[in-house]
Amino acid sequence: MSSVLILYHSQEHGNTKAMADAVAEGARGAGAEVTLANTNEQRLAPEEYRRFDAVAFGTPDYFGYIAGGLKVFADDWYIASLRDATGLKGKPYGLFYSHGGGGSVRGPFEKLFKYVGGKQVGQTVESSGKPSATALRACRELGEKLAGAVG
Repeated sequence: MSSVLILYHSQEHGNTKAMADAVAEGARGAGAEVTLANTNEQRLAPEEYRRFDAVAFGTPDYFGYIAGGLKVFADDWYIASLRDATGLKGKPYGLFYSHGGGGSVRGPFEKLFKYVGGKQVGQTVESSGKPSATALRACRELGEKLAGAVG
């Protein structure tokens, strides 16, 4: 059984959490063991990250940049990978984000997490405001693809 981490940031409106839950639903439906981690509630150490086979990263758009908790994770990951990259590099990964009308986070988000992940699975999923049925379906499909990309 594959293990999928969904590392995201969500707080005020819960739009990114709804997307994370849909990614989890898709991955579980494809037979993966899923762990959800909200950087607004906890800090994920790179040592914990090593144990997952695939990962999805999710963020709201904060003035054209990712949430601080995800940036902290990326910084921690980078420092740990300089010491020992075993289990930190090469994971299949997917991306999803929500925004209130701008959506300009996409470029910086994709650029940063291509270094943390290995090969991006599927397209980056975007939602403007509350996720639509179409966005949630795309998130579930992303979860399915991540579960299937392992091995």
